Amino acid sequence: MILEIRTYRLKPGTGDEFVRVMREESVPLLEKAGIRVLDCGASLVAEGGHEEAYLIRAFASLAEHRDQEEAFYGSDAWRQGPREAIVSRIDSSHTIVLDVPEVAAHTFQRR
Repeated sequence: MILEIRTYRLKPGTGDEFVRVMREESVPLLEKAGIRVLDCGASLVAEGGHEEAYLIRAFASLAEHRDQEEAFYGSDAWRQGPREAIVSRIDSSHTIVLDVPEVAAHTFQRR
């Protein structure tokens, strides 16, 4: 299984709204598109005083990861939906992609 962990350093004062839009708008669209979201939310620690958030997703393979991301981020549902509300609050982001056993998904699954 492919596990993707995204972290976001957010613009000052935008953390609560970022997480709300992520949970209420973006995650339902991701799941509707067939992307398995394990968890998302605010970081418990603000590094350097910056609000931070995360998104953890799972994919069957690297090819599925690539194909589903291209389809989702190119879709009208994303571009005309929560895209601006999400992107406008991000100062920077970082993504790591790992090959892990399926049991790892259950460890991170909170949704």
